[in-house]
Amino acid sequence: MKNQMSRGEFIRLSGLTLAGALVTDIVFANDMLSDNSKVKEDTELMKKLILNNDAKVKSILNKPPFDSAIKLSSFRGVASSITIMTASMSNSDSEYYKSKILAEKLNEAIDFLLKEQYSDGTLDAGGNRQSPPDTAFILEYICPAAAILKNNKQADLVQLKDKLKKFILNAGEAMVTGGVHTPNHRWVICAALASINSLYPDTKYVKRIDEWLAEGIYMNEDGHYAERSGIYSAVIDKALITMSRLLNRPQLLEIVNKNLTTYFYYTEPNGDLVTVDSKRQDQFMDLKVTNFYLQYRYMAIRTKNPMFAHMANLIENLPAFATDILSGSLAFFMENEELRKKITVDTAVENDFEKFFAISNLARIRRGKTSVTLFGGNDKPVMIVSGRSSNPNFLMYRKGEAILKYMRLSTSFFRMGYFSSDGIVREGNKYILNETKEADYYQPLAEEFRKADGDYKLSESPDGRFWNKMDFDSRVKSNVKTQTTVIEITEDNGTLSLDFKVDGPPNVEVTIEMCFKEGSNITGATLDEKKNYFLKSGQGELSIGSDSIQFGPGKCEHLNIENLDSEEYTYHQGSLRTNGEHVYITGFTPFHHKMVIS
Repeated sequence: MKNQMSRGEFIRLSGLTLAGALVTDIVFANDMLSDNSKVKEDTELMKKLILNNDAKVKSILNKPPFDSAIKLSSFRGVASSITIMTASMSNSDSEYYKSKILAEKLNEAIDFLLKEQYSDGTLDAGGNRQSPPDTAFILEYICPAAAILKNNKQADLVQLKDKLKKFILNAGEAMVTGGVHTPNHRWVICAALASINSLYPDTKYVKRIDEWLAEGIYMNEDGHYAERSGIYSAVIDKALITMSRLLNRPQLLEIVNKNLTTYFYYTEPNGDLVTVDSKRQDQFMDLKVTNFYLQYRYMAIRTKNPMFAHMANLIENLPAFATDILSGSLAFFMENEELRKKITVDTAVENDFEKFFAISNLARIRRGKTSVTLFGGNDKPVMIVSGRSSNPNFLMYRKGEAILKYMRLSTSFFRMGYFSSDGIVREGNKYILNETKEADYYQPLAEEFRKADGDYKLSESPDGRFWNKMDFDSRVKSNVKTQTTVIEITEDNGTLSLDFKVDGPPNVEVTIEMCFKEGSNITGATLDEKKNYFLKSGQGELSIGSDSIQFGPGKCEHLNIENLDSEEYTYHQGSLRTNGEHVYITGFTPFHHKMVIS
């Protein structure tokens, strides 16, 4: 079911040239061109940006100079410092306005980048050697700095501007000819090319942009890009906004609009992002929505969408706003006057909802303080590799500060690991998740496949559990064992009723694992010597501050909670267990258990 692609699953926007862009929504495009010229500047926000940027400059000045004996593996920090120092030095309200010291520091920093830049215009980044896309990420910082300095008439900055131009034009050659690794890299390179073209126009930059855009920008019906990632959605949205405003292609903002709408539903009230369905590394990371701030702010001003205004306001009131945004974003506001305008639209939006993303097989439910995430959209077969969805968390539940980080289910069935649903079926307020696992035994080889020396082909077993020199493709499977797991979750005003059924061979250990936020107080469950809780019967409760979650009843028929991850992990001494307070409910097949979370 979930591996099939519907005709409407993606939007392909191709051939978006300067001469004539493909308009997929004329009304939306016209909204993008609405007159915001009379909107006043947000002076209070600008004051905060200048103050925090100056504080960041002070910390940069207090750092020791580059140690020539230490070779850096990443240059984003250097590039970011150039942007930050340029902003303060060029802003008349900054205490560092026209600072000679900053001019010297800027020259040192750009000299360093020029020294490390290869003849093809690239830089290294970690393990990526001479990387065009990583160089494009550097240009995200360097091009705004050059744009700001372009209008700065200080005589002692002429040489600095020449150095920035040299670095950018060198990098431009890599952008015109270089390749990529991942889907988002294409649009980061295009944004870098648009920025270079705005500074030093050349048709070759736009031609290369159109070559990449001709491939089409993938977006499915859920509003997700190909990587379905919070990290890279923010990156792509920023890149498309850059292309839209610098190349006058407002139609690109339609795609940004769809993605930002999706991430409204993916954001918790405290700014945490739902990442469980990502196909990249953030599927196992904690992310904040702050990376989307400039995008939400720009689109709120541009489209007057209350949802985007709400999100910008939410981010501005997060504790991380000062460190994540205010301390390093002044240059982007100086380069793009649209960001400096006040958000004039009302930020009040309806924030109670039930939203089912059918392509991702993910449901988001908000009922007052209660927030629910259900997920059943792993890529099959489940593989541990970037670009594949493999997170085993099928349920996340929050009531204020009380947080069930995840619920998982694992069985000892041939050590095949966690339950990974084959999609989600929605029936009214009920969500049904199911999976069938199969494990095989193998018969002797037929005479025509036998070898006297026993040197058979090294191959993967048909059930995907291991590899061996057994020539599995030539063997007949026998004694096939299957295990079917069905989890039905019914939601009623924030209360969840869960019904677990695991059927197949008897006497297989079943383990339901709940991981609550670190530091939570757990009552009703028994704590063992390894700091694991077992809910043996009755009700359990998690409390933190004035918020609490009740769960139960429990069941405890075994205490074996090791090797829940499958041999794919444990063979390499790996584990998916995370920090937190772990509570277990256990039993044996045939397993049937009902419980409530509220």
